[in-house]
Amino acid sequence: MITVSLCMIVKNEEKVLKRCLDSIADLMDEIIIIDTGSTDSTKEIAYSYTDKVYDYEWCNDFSAARNYSFSFATKEYIYTADADEVLDETNRNRFKLLKDALLPEIDIVQMYYCNQLENGTAYNYDKEYRPKLYKRIRTFEWIEPVHEMVRLEPIIYDSDIEILHMPLSNHSGRDFKAFLRHFSNGNRLSSRLHHMYAMELFISGQDKDFLDAISVFEATLSDTTRSMDEIKEAMAILTKAYRICGNERKMFQTALKDVASTPSAETCCELGEYYYSANELDEACIWFQNALRETESILSIKSSGEYPLRGLAKCYDGLGEKELAEEYLKEAESSQDLKLLNQD
Repeated sequence: MITVSLCMIVKNEEKVLKRCLDSIADLMDEIIIIDTGSTDSTKEIAYSYTDKVYDYEWCNDFSAARNYSFSFATKEYIYTADADEVLDETNRNRFKLLKDALLPEIDIVQMYYCNQLENGTAYNYDKEYRPKLYKRIRTFEWIEPVHEMVRLEPIIYDSDIEILHMPLSNHSGRDFKAFLRHFSNGNRLSSRLHHMYAMELFISGQDKDFLDAISVFEATLSDTTRSMDEIKEAMAILTKAYRICGNERKMFQTALKDVASTPSAETCCELGEYYYSANELDEACIWFQNALRETESILSIKSSGEYPLRGLAKCYDGLGEKELAEEYLKEAESSQDLKLLNQD
C-alpha cells in the first residue's frame, strides 16, 4: 500500500474545510495545511485534523504556495485538494483500492473533477480529468534497447475516482484580479493563461471585467508571436468589450477581422446583441442564426447553443412572432449542448 501526504492551501474556508477533511482525512497518512492569511476559524478547524498547519505570507502566487505545501510532504505520494472538494463514499472506496493497488512506476494519478456546470464555475464541461496524486520522489529509468535514453515523460494513470467540486461562491473576481496583476507587472500571459482568462471572462465576466481586460487583449493583437487561436480569442473578447463601452468603430473593426476568416460563435453573438440593441431585429436574427448554425464556439459552448437561442427568442418576440419566439425559448431552456464537452 502506498502512503499519501495531503497538501492543501487555504484562506477563510471555515464554511467548507470540515466537510472536505471529513471526506478524506482518514485516507491520508499525513495532512499538511498551509494557511495564507485566514481571519476566520479556518486554522482552528485545520488543527483539529493535524498539527502540521503552517502560515504562508501571501505573495499573489498560487504556485508558490502549492510548492511551499509540497516542501513539507514526507510520504510516497502527494494528494492535492481544495477546501471546496468532497469525496463521496463510492469514491472514498475507490481511493482506498487505489492505495492498495497502485503500481510503483506510476508518477501521476488523474481523477475526474466533477460538478463544474452545476456550480457556475468558469468551465465548459461538467467533468474532466485532472492530475491529483503525484509521486513525491520520482525515479528515472533508461528506455530503448539501443540509442538508449532516460524516460522524461511521467507515467500517468487515469483512475475512476470522481471528486465533487462544491464551491459556495464563484472565484472569478479573484481570478480576474490575478490575471490583471500578472499582466500589469510586465508579464506576458502564457497561451494557457490567455485561454483561461478569455474563457473565464466569457463565462463569468461582468461588464467591468471586460473593460478592464481591453489592454491585455489589445496587446495580443499587436504581438506577432501569438497563435491564431489566441488572436481569435482576443478578437472575441474585444468585440464584446468595445460593444459594452459603445466604441462602435473599434467593435466593427475587430469583428470584421474575425468574420473575414472563420468567425467564432462568440463574435456572431456580439454582433447579434449590437443589432438587437439598435432595434435592427432582422439583422440581429441573421447573426444569432450564424452563431447557432454556421460557426463554432471557442470560449463558451453556450455561444453556439443557449445564447443565440435566447437571442432569437427575444428578436422574434420583438418582431411580433410570439409562437416562433416561444419555440426558441423552449429550445434554449432544454438545450443539452453543454454535455458535448463532458470529458468522460
